[in-house]
Amino acid sequence: MRKFLLLFICLLALIVSLIPSLSSATTEYARQTGFKCNECHAETTGGGKLTKEGEEFRDDLKIKGLYRPLSKTQKIVRFIIGYIHLFFAIAWFGTILYVHILLKPAYASKGLPKGELLLGWFSIIILAITGALLTIARIPAWKVFYTTRFGILLSIKIILFLIMVSTAVIVTLYIGPRMRKKWRIKEKHIPESKKDMTDEELHSFDGKEGRPAYVAYKGLIYDVTASKLWKSGSHAAKHLAGHDMTDALKTAPHGEEKIMSMPQTGKLIPTPEKPATPFYEKLFYFFAYLNLVLVFLIVFVIALWRWG
Repeated sequence: MRKFLLLFICLLALIVSLIPSLSSATTEYARQTGFKCNECHAETTGGGKLTKEGEEFRDDLKIKGLYRPLSKTQKIVRFIIGYIHLFFAIAWFGTILYVHILLKPAYASKGLPKGELLLGWFSIIILAITGALLTIARIPAWKVFYTTRFGILLSIKIILFLIMVSTAVIVTLYIGPRMRKKWRIKEKHIPESKKDMTDEELHSFDGKEGRPAYVAYKGLIYDVTASKLWKSGSHAAKHLAGHDMTDALKTAPHGEEKIMSMPQTGKLIPTPEKPATPFYEKLFYFFAYLNLVLVFLIVFVIALWRWG
């Protein structure tokens, strides 16, 4: 329940950050001339009915292909498309924040879970389609992408999105299958009845897909499968079964008695050298944190777009 609450908080934070406020942006005319809003609009704060000078400027933009008026029906359709675009952006970004900040990338170290993978790709496809339609409705000419502030920020947003899509393709087609294959091979060679095991072997007992959930503490291995606090191999939405909890317990709000009360299954065998991390696994962790950074950058661009 707690992890769903944390996910809701992340999504709510994204919603608040993406909701547009009353625009205080300087119009293109004001940027070119230095005039205030009331030079183009009857209202001193801008918007609404245009003055004669505003109408002349608008007509000039039409001639140059830099203004595309929309009918009432088109505006309603654009609103619906924008709502869908925003909804799936929140779903996708919320999943990334939840997995990378709360669960940590180790959550997907055996290959991306099917649920997150399907949600991610479905969101990407919807965002690409709705984003293209919204861009067509707003951008009448290619030069707007590099001659206006709105266009430049939109270009940056599109580039960041394409980078995220590229990493998703690589993770799905190259990294994911190799990570799943690696862990399937390991799991075949580790009987569930095994008592003593190395740290790497311990990782296979993660409590997922019917596997037992084991954790290590001070050189001993404990079975937490039956514990309600370790449902699906996750505890407090931040600790994962299959890992050594010795260091993590130092910052826990409870003592070691919680772990030591669990059934002891064996001992953790120390390994003299940590095995070399494969290139594809290093690439996975790099992409994981890169996507996290890109999410913050895209939200920053949107905030700059609306309020900067």
